[in-house]
Amino acid sequence: MTGLLLFDPAEGPLGTPLCSVSELTAQIKGVLELGFADVAVRAEVSNLARPRSGHLYFSLKDDSSQIRAVLWRSDAERLVFDLADGQAVRAWGRLTVYSPRGEYQLTVRKIEPEGIGALELAFRQTVARLAAEGLFDVERKRPLPRFPRRIIAVTSPTGAAVRDLLQVTGRRWPSCDVLIAPARVQGAGAAEEIVAAIALANRVAEADLIVLTRGGGSLEDLWPFNEEIVARAIAGSRLPVVSAIGHEVDVTIADLAADVRALTPSEAGERAVPEAGQVRDTLVQLRNRIKGAVESKLRDDRLRIDRLQDRIGLARGRDLNERRHQLARLAARLDALSPLAVLARGYSLTFQADGTTLLKAAAAVKPGDLIHTRLADGRVVSRVVEAKDVSNGGEEPSPR
Repeated sequence: MTGLLLFDPAEGPLGTPLCSVSELTAQIKGVLELGFADVAVRAEVSNLARPRSGHLYFSLKDDSSQIRAVLWRSDAERLVFDLADGQAVRAWGRLTVYSPRGEYQLTVRKIEPEGIGALELAFRQTVARLAAEGLFDVERKRPLPRFPRRIIAVTSPTGAAVRDLLQVTGRRWPSCDVLIAPARVQGAGAAEEIVAAIALANRVAEADLIVLTRGGGSLEDLWPFNEEIVARAIAGSRLPVVSAIGHEVDVTIADLAADVRALTPSEAGERAVPEAGQVRDTLVQLRNRIKGAVESKLRDDRLRIDRLQDRIGLARGRDLNERRHQLARLAARLDALSPLAVLARGYSLTFQADGTTLLKAAAAVKPGDLIHTRLADGRVVSRVVEAKDVSNGGEEPSPR
């Protein structure tokens, strides 16, 4: 007799009720999501995708297995660090089933880097990115004004930091005005307020300098000063910025982006303004140096004038002597040409009766006329006895 296997078409061969794929997937989804509603895994990120929706899709894997994972946009926006392939992470979430493909995945609610805090990793990533842009380069640092007239303090108006700043600047440089651009310095939204306060400070008339400051705190408390938007606001400020965030051991990205980093709010005041007493001492020293330089210059000028006067005197003396010698030579020449010199050699000059008309020809007189004879040592008045012209060969009268 041949055996027959009889079963209800609504059931399987083993008596298991038949169901649709959707029904089976729904059963699996219910079991998985209820049994694995709270899971935590240690893994490596791979196949990271960032679609425009803002959700993050990736895989979590170890040496032999992997599981799909998703971080919805609302949770992804709260990440302080950049998720990247190859990162070792710890993730917390729940298993969910994606019914259209019958695949399960880990819906991540929280994720942080393995071996390093999320904030520390975010700090390192932001520093590396901004440093690569040159945002921290020494070449872009601006000098602080030597004698600021108006400082804008971007800080909490009720904190201890602003009191320390006001005390130091008021003692060192009382003529400087310090205005406060108030902003929260910790907590959600603080970074945006700091950026707005920096923008406001840059619009203040006659402002010379911004001091960005707050007191100490935990890494979480100081985190607004590690936000990229704050660093870019500092770099884009038209006014130079002094940053004094936390204590000496605290280094924020704002400190790296600022033109000058101060270790404390009090030191920020010392870096921002000069000390009035030292300025007065410097001015006195400069006055004395200028006075000494002027007096030395005057002495040098007087000495030069004295030397010039001596040289002028010597030159005048030499010129006068030269002129005297020249005059003597001319006088000698004139004397040699003078009729008086001729008279001294035994010659004489004869004038007509008027005593002024030189007698040049015998025909100019006749016997009985008076004539005047000029000798070297005097005059002789004579009366003509005879006048005879001998220019044509006539005999010259013999002397009597």
